[in-house]
Amino acid sequence: MSDRTSGTPGTTRTGLALAVASAFAFGGSGVAAKPLIESGIDPLHVVWLRVAGAALVMLPLAVHHRAALRQRPGLLLGFGLLAVAGVQAFYFASLSYVPVGVALLVEYLAPALVLLWVRFVQRRPVTRAAAVGVVLAVAGLACVVQVWSGLAFDAVGLALALGAAACQVGYFLLSDQGQAGEGRAAVSPVAVIAYGLLVGAAVLTAVARPWRLDWSALGGSAGLGGLEVPRAALVAWIVLVSTVAAFLTGVLAVRRLSPQVAGVVACLEAVIATVLAWALLGERLAGAQLLGGLMVLVGAFIAQRSTPGAAPEPASAPAPEREARREEVTERELHGAHHLA
Repeated sequence: MSDRTSGTPGTTRTGLALAVASAFAFGGSGVAAKPLIESGIDPLHVVWLRVAGAALVMLPLAVHHRAALRQRPGLLLGFGLLAVAGVQAFYFASLSYVPVGVALLVEYLAPALVLLWVRFVQRRPVTRAAAVGVVLAVAGLACVVQVWSGLAFDAVGLALALGAAACQVGYFLLSDQGQAGEGRAAVSPVAVIAYGLLVGAAVLTAVARPWRLDWSALGGSAGLGGLEVPRAALVAWIVLVSTVAAFLTGVLAVRRLSPQVAGVVACLEAVIATVLAWALLGERLAGAQLLGGLMVLVGAFIAQRSTPGAAPEPASAPAPEREARREEVTERELHGAHHLA
């Protein structure tokens, strides 16, 4: 039995901390990317720099975990196509047809789609707390992005944004599939991220065509929070923090919680991105956005309460067996924070 399914408090706390850290790391990408885009770098080229740079950083680890290619090639390919390349490509393509707020809200319908997948495809029970958390989080996101200020029902744009949401679902579900079970071998989260980034970089290279990138635009500095920050430093932040660290903490969070719970906590990314944009880029926060952020926080808290608890011990179990189980749970609680799924 995995730590997650045992539901120990230590493992749950660690999973929540990792999920929040992932949301912070992902949420900081927009603040660092906007000065680069305003400097004249094409948004798709910024995305390519982000993914290709992260793939280069993770390349030595990919070589070290090359056994994963034989164990779970489908998982690695799927993660790269959906979680890395798919989300980025569909999201940026949708911006040509619908406002940013609409695209972001549709993409973050992913937690609700995860619940539907778990309930109707996997035919597993879904707690009421998780469902309520998703509803609150999605409603809060609508307020954060102020979807009513630029709503545009363009069929193509909405379809592309839904594509991004579907790929986001793939991120949460595939992150969960790296664990051992049902005859499959466990795959290290590092291997999943490393090979996923390599696959994503290959796909995005064909889409972004980086040979058209003006590399001289990466020199000099850009304004951020009243300071002049080297553009190279902004690229480094996007690569190391908003991609490598964000993906690693996100995958580890899913393995300690569940796809549906981690998905709702990930909605904090939009709140964090909005707050950082207010603090560093001077973008103002309206009252509705503050209310929406609070709703996302409440939704995430309610959803995390749905983390599965430990299975009750049968009353008829022999005393030595019950004692062994208690010792096993105690050991998991002590070491859960250091266990890598």
